Amino acid sequence: MATKAAVSVSVAASVTAASSSSSKFVINTPHRFLCLKRLSSFSSFSASALAIKCTSISNCSPNKSARSMEGFTTRTKASAQPLENADELIASVETFIFDCDGVIWKGDKLIDGVPETLDMLRSKGKRLVFVTNNSTKSRKQYGKKFETLGLNVNEEEIFASSFAAAAYLKSINFPKDKKVYVIGEDGILKELELAGFQYLGGPEDGGKKIELKPGFLMEHDKDVGAVVVGFDRYFNYYKVQYGTLCIRENPGCLFIATNRDAVTHLTDAQEWAGGGSMVGAICGSTQREPLVVGKPSTFMMDYLANKFGILKSQICMVGDRLDTDILFGQNGGCKTLLVLSGVTNLSMLQSPSNSIQPDFYTNKISDFLSIKTATV
Repeated sequence: MATKAAVSVSVAASVTAASSSSSKFVINTPHRFLCLKRLSSFSSFSASALAIKCTSISNCSPNKSARSMEGFTTRTKASAQPLENADELIASVETFIFDCDGVIWKGDKLIDGVPETLDMLRSKGKRLVFVTNNSTKSRKQYGKKFETLGLNVNEEEIFASSFAAAAYLKSINFPKDKKVYVIGEDGILKELELAGFQYLGGPEDGGKKIELKPGFLMEHDKDVGAVVVGFDRYFNYYKVQYGTLCIRENPGCLFIATNRDAVTHLTDAQEWAGGGSMVGAICGSTQREPLVVGKPSTFMMDYLANKFGILKSQICMVGDRLDTDILFGQNGGCKTLLVLSGVTNLSMLQSPSNSIQPDFYTNKISDFLSIKTATV
């Protein structure tokens, strides 16, 4: 279980300053980051609440891949170099953090060479961690998926954004007498239940409809203190309205997003609209920006570093997305490796409009096997 200390990061002011002088936090007014104001209404508000950085889908802002808060920005650096010496990279870090969709698998299909690559890294004594923005499954459910694909990965090595949402609520001591309304799937519900939080919504609201009659007033639970939005294949107008009412009318209600990914890999045949489309609908109806607990927020990186006692400089983040995976690693102070087996292709990486440059890039993680590596 995450403690407040474990998930806190350096911020521009202390806990005392947060409670007594909110003006010290420089908030970009046009972005309407009312989340800090809402957070401060809870008596348990602490510096760990500021570990979450609010970001937006890159498609919604043509000139930036992510919005910024408190210096959480896209940084310009030298162009990425092709990975030519895998041995040197492997020797320079203790831990590899892998994204899953587009790196380990696409949909339910394992990417070629993954089992052999993971076995090789483990044989060299490397710690492997798997971080996914997909909130549809819990850590336990992801463990079963790895097993089904023939990969030996235990639950403690898996961190999904569904888990991050529950861990974040724990980190701020979210009141146990408050409820969480979920726009999302079973993974979020299972993690909230394991964390001991009351919840409503989720898949069971997927079949609910609103019959708009003259004078109709939709009721909502006044005890909802947080709305968590993730990828939801059963997204509907009922959920939009219910979540909107909770956020707009319940004092202090938090708006939490598991991620703002524009697209996802539901199958290996094409890209599909991602969780960011659901989050965007709630942003539009509430005129609020969410607290984002998934990548590229540093919340999970801080959590992992503290849980395993890892120096961030000893981590290499491996992913297929520039605006989530690579930015996640860069903001965490890690080495970064982009693989071209998922969302990003070489022309996107080398486009003049792209300002996010990883340290290295390669076609897929099994290139670790074909590029010169040393034996132990």
